[in-house]
Amino acid sequence: MCRPAYRLLTGAAPKQSRAGSHLGADSIAANHVDRVFLHEGEQELYPIVVSRPNPFSLEGKTALINGASRGIGLAIAREAAAAGARAILASRSLEQLEKHAHQLRGEGLKAEAMKLDMADPAGIESAVNKAPDIDILINVAGTNIRKKFQDYTQQEYEHVLQTNLHGIVRLTQLAGTRMIERGQGGKVVNIGSLMSVRGLPFLTVYAITKSALAGLTRVLAAEWGRHNIQVNCIAPGFILTDLNRKMWEPQFMKDWLKGVQASPRTGTPEDIAPLAVFLSSRGADYITGQVIAVDGGYTTTAVWPFEA
Repeated sequence: MCRPAYRLLTGAAPKQSRAGSHLGADSIAANHVDRVFLHEGEQELYPIVVSRPNPFSLEGKTALINGASRGIGLAIAREAAAAGARAILASRSLEQLEKHAHQLRGEGLKAEAMKLDMADPAGIESAVNKAPDIDILINVAGTNIRKKFQDYTQQEYEHVLQTNLHGIVRLTQLAGTRMIERGQGGKVVNIGSLMSVRGLPFLTVYAITKSALAGLTRVLAAEWGRHNIQVNCIAPGFILTDLNRKMWEPQFMKDWLKGVQASPRTGTPEDIAPLAVFLSSRGADYITGQVIAVDGGYTTTAVWPFEA
């Protein structure tokens, strides 16, 4: 990104070209910067070009986003591609991913699809081996079953843990190993939950996995910092997706939300994506080991009926 700055010349005026214009201005015009001259006697100001890399750009980076077929994962994939990354959209739903990747390519962005089932350890290893070098890993894949703790079956328990935790741990282990071997640093962004930092009823197994992701984030940040790999976690609040849309349909749920957080609405996947892209960028090089809530203020605020 080029931004005009100004250089102060004193003494003799700059040399002129045969056309009579200042050589400095000619060179500036070649860089598509408007020429501006401010004359004050023998002093003259003219713009020069200072090239400064955009700290928020993902240009030249490859980002693997799992759970990218819908919701938060898809929103992050779109934002990452828009920021310049080569976005690899990964999930079980290859046909759906191909449609999304095709749409992004139609917008002039870099996107491709990759089949990845987080409940298939062998498939995870095969996918990582086939993937290009990954600079950014964004772990979004997840599922949820809401019920009383004593009613969970062993099958349900293992399904949620495999999808939300074990698969992500293995993928991060494999992708992180490649980042370390390349020696060029990297970024890992885990998508946690309010259950990474709070407790709500009927979410026990889900909370186990999301609390574990928060712990994984802190320990990997400490362990991989020496390799210039930053690891952070986003804890989304009440984000409306296909997984919880029905739960938020009753009016009493909407009314309850207005009293427990500063922002009186549910969030959208698009509320999460910009932070994920920022944490993937050079602008976040000194941020690591953090669990950052994007929750409309749920973890920090409440609203009462008092009015001043």
